[in-house]
Amino acid sequence: MTTTADVLRMSLPAPRRFWPALASGFLSEGSAVALLAVSAWLIVRASEQPLVMYITAAVVGVRAFALSRAVFRYTERLSSHDAALRELAATRTDLVRRLIPHAPAGLGRTSRGSTLAALVDDVDELQNLPLRVVLPLVSSATVALASVVLVTFVWWPAGLVLLGCLLAAAGVAVGWGWLSGARAERAIAPLRARLADAVLDHLGSLDVLVAYGATDASRRRIHAADDDLRRASTRRAVAQAGTTAVVSLAAGLATLITLALAAPTVAQGGLAGPALAVVALVPMAVFEVFTSVPLAASAWRQVRSAASRVAAAVPAEQSPHIPRSDAASGVAPPLGRGLSLRGVSATWPGDGAPTLVDVDLDVAPGERVLVVGASGAGKTTLAYALVRFLEAEGIYTIGGTRVHDLAPDDVRLTVGLCEQRPMLFDEDIRQNLLFAKDTAGDAELEQVLGRVGLGPWLRERGGLDARVGERGALVSGGQAQRLGLARALLRDFPVLVLDEPTAGVDAAASDRLLTDMLTAIGNDRAVILISHVDVPSGLVDRTVRLAGGRVVG
Repeated sequence: MTTTADVLRMSLPAPRRFWPALASGFLSEGSAVALLAVSAWLIVRASEQPLVMYITAAVVGVRAFALSRAVFRYTERLSSHDAALRELAATRTDLVRRLIPHAPAGLGRTSRGSTLAALVDDVDELQNLPLRVVLPLVSSATVALASVVLVTFVWWPAGLVLLGCLLAAAGVAVGWGWLSGARAERAIAPLRARLADAVLDHLGSLDVLVAYGATDASRRRIHAADDDLRRASTRRAVAQAGTTAVVSLAAGLATLITLALAAPTVAQGGLAGPALAVVALVPMAVFEVFTSVPLAASAWRQVRSAASRVAAAVPAEQSPHIPRSDAASGVAPPLGRGLSLRGVSATWPGDGAPTLVDVDLDVAPGERVLVVGASGAGKTTLAYALVRFLEAEGIYTIGGTRVHDLAPDDVRLTVGLCEQRPMLFDEDIRQNLLFAKDTAGDAELEQVLGRVGLGPWLRERGGLDARVGERGALVSGGQAQRLGLARALLRDFPVLVLDEPTAGVDAAASDRLLTDMLTAIGNDRAVILISHVDVPSGLVDRTVRLAGGRVVG
């Protein structure tokens, strides 16, 4: 099980890659403090009109610290962002690797908006762990402590004042930020997910909403989610502004207290004018650097909340209902005498009872089997078990080889699935087909589109360069099914599972679509056609009926 600590650990760059950023951050902020200290000393000392030789080193120091501040700030930004973005890319890759074995079966019960937020917003938030938490805490806190030592060396009472004001500012600012902004910070990502859900539901169901006059209610839901997110973001911004104000007040207080304490000493000649300028003005530079520390505490709360949501979005890796993602050999298991299921049961992750129970089924090479049943009968569960998106309990063999002895990816080289809603990407027609066979030329792509009845449509659209839109928005349901079948034919699966290919297609076009699809498939491969309705006679060899997850006829 992925934990919050696991996610946080994999978000941190390796020390060998991140230490240049930490060193550059310390040197940049240290240069800023040193620049003010040397400048203050130089201005006051120059007013005393000493010989130039006594202030030459300070003049050189002002120039050196002014240049080094900019140089080290550049190297800090360059090295820190390079390390953080490299680690972010690795984190994304690792997260996707962990999710792949659970998709689509293991994620079928999750909220699309919540999953989207976890994969996009929350994962992006993780880059702030090194950039806005670790780097400011290490560099700013170290510079602040070094400055306390410097001021103490010049005049120890001023060092104590600076240290006390720093600790007080840190405590008050962090406490204020926690009281006023922690709740809003934790709520922002879930509110983003809620807004994403509302927008996705509205756009994905717009035709139904328009047909039933429910668009206004859907818009109100989007506006309500947006208002809640805006209010939470405003509360977080106000809390961060409050912490900055507290630090600024502490800086002024440190200077005033130092001046009040130093005045008698200066009058008695115990503290020189240039030294007074240093101990009075250095706190301003120190607190400017120290401002990032309470902000780092705020960033930590956000990062930790994001890591918790990312961890929650990744299902348990050892779920008994999801096949283990063993290393694939890349060799399709031979179909031999066909598929055989004996006493096969399957359960969706998160469900207590199996959806498929003790199913016996044989499918010979070239045979066409129709699986029918009412909604909830277990038809889609059977389809997912056949391609090993779900773990099948019982005996399931391909050509006499038990699928439990095969990697799931190898099983899917023999048994292919045309889903109820084929996934189409916002690319052109060519690219949507090349996902199945990246070596296919345009002639082969046009030929397979002709086989599935999309030849005239392809010419009307202007050829393979025509785009299909986001999730196939520019194609009809029947055309999407034909494109999905074209991909399956390019992949050349010996066994093809068609899961509700006429879903979303009107009754008049349903029989024609099934006829065209089965004709395109031909008689050289086995077909398991899953449908909630009967199909025209002559298209299939036999029918299997499911009810309550069991074969009843």
